[in-house]
Order: sequence, then structure tokens, then C-alpha cells
Amino acid sequence: QVQLVESGGGLVQAGGSLRLSCAASGRPFSTYNMGWFRQAPGKEREFVARISWSGSSTYYTDSVKGRFTISRDNAKNTVYLQMNSLKPEDTAVYYCAAGPIGSEYQYWGQGTQVTVSS
Repeated sequence: QVQLVESGGGLVQAGGSLRLSCAASGRPFSTYNMGWFRQAPGKEREFVARISWSGSSTYYTDSVKGRFTISRDNAKNTVYLQMNSLKPEDTAVYYCAAGPIGSEYQYWGQGTQVTVSS
């Protein structure tokens, strides 16, 4: 089992920045690929970014490329999502997820709200 706790959400004006954190506990963090997802009101949950277990590989959905950066610190069992140049359409509940190497995401956090005002 892996427990995930997100933090860092809040209210920010368009063009501003936030950094989300996801602290993991349980099984060795470094054996999991990590991802960030988001769900806006009335919409399905969508993929935002992912990072490999070692941190050597990252991938982003097109709408956040160049604005968001995913990173991880395996010594601190934490994954981050740096969000810059935020837009109102980034407003959503953001979730982090963990998946064993070679498997789908199996563990999810409770989510943190990000609201971007215009």
C-alpha cells in the first residue's frame, strides 16, 4: 500500500504560479512511477503529467507543456508539480497517483483544489 497526500493548492490570479506537492508513505517511493491528474467541475478526470521512478523521463499533456514541470525527490518521498502562467481553465482538483513500474496507477491521493481567477 502507498498513501498519498497532496498539498499546495489554492486561489491564484491568472498568470500566477503554484507548486503542488504529493507526499508518499508506505512502500518504497522510488519503485513507483508518479503522475498528476486533474478534474474540473462537470468534466472527467484528465492526465496532466507523469514522471518515471528515477525521474529521468517526464511527459505532459499538450495544454500544460511549457508551463508545468513535474519533478520528484526520492529522498523525501515527494513528487512536485510546478505550475506557472496559470490560466482559468487550469481550475480543477489536482490528484497525484502512483503506479508500480510496468503497471497502471494503483494509488491515488485525496486531491487539492486549484482555482485560477481571471
